[in-house]
Amino acid sequence: MLQKPMAGRTRVARHTVDLSSYPNLVVIYLGMLVKSVRGLLTVLRFGRQIRKSVREAPDGMLLHEDLYFSLVPLHVGMRQYWRDLDALERWSRTLPHQQWWTSFLRDPAGTGFWHETYCRQGGCEAIYDDIDPPVGMLRFAAGVPARGPMFSARTRLEPTQAAPAAPVNESDL
Repeated sequence: MLQKPMAGRTRVARHTVDLSSYPNLVVIYLGMLVKSVRGLLTVLRFGRQIRKSVREAPDGMLLHEDLYFSLVPLHVGMRQYWRDLDALERWSRTLPHQQWWTSFLRDPAGTGFWHETYCRQGGCEAIYDDIDPPVGMLRFAAGVPARGPMFSARTRLEPTQAAPAAPVNESDL
């Protein structure tokens, strides 16, 4: 229950969250940077597709929020909360997500894309595709090629675990 400030005094209403019902919570930030007029059209198209996908309430998605990082250059994104990594991965390996990813990796259509994933149980990983200037962790940590075991989010998070098939095979690029 929220507390009301005492008369004549303003108090900060501090709250925290009880995450005990979400032991495997995963938070993912995603961003798309517009690099050309063509990129603006790409962001608008993807935005409509993403909103439709979110309305379909994928199993395991707890919350989706749109974010705006900058207007010039246009840099938009989202933050999603997932019940667990398995739910996020199941969704990312189905249409339409798989189709978006395949299309982007073959032709970024005037955009750059990135995501950073944080797991409550520990670990984080990130990918940055055609992002310049650097954002997020790429601003302070060394960038390495996303090839081999660094190609998949699962193996970036858990290098000793076998990853399910990626939405796009590295060999197809």
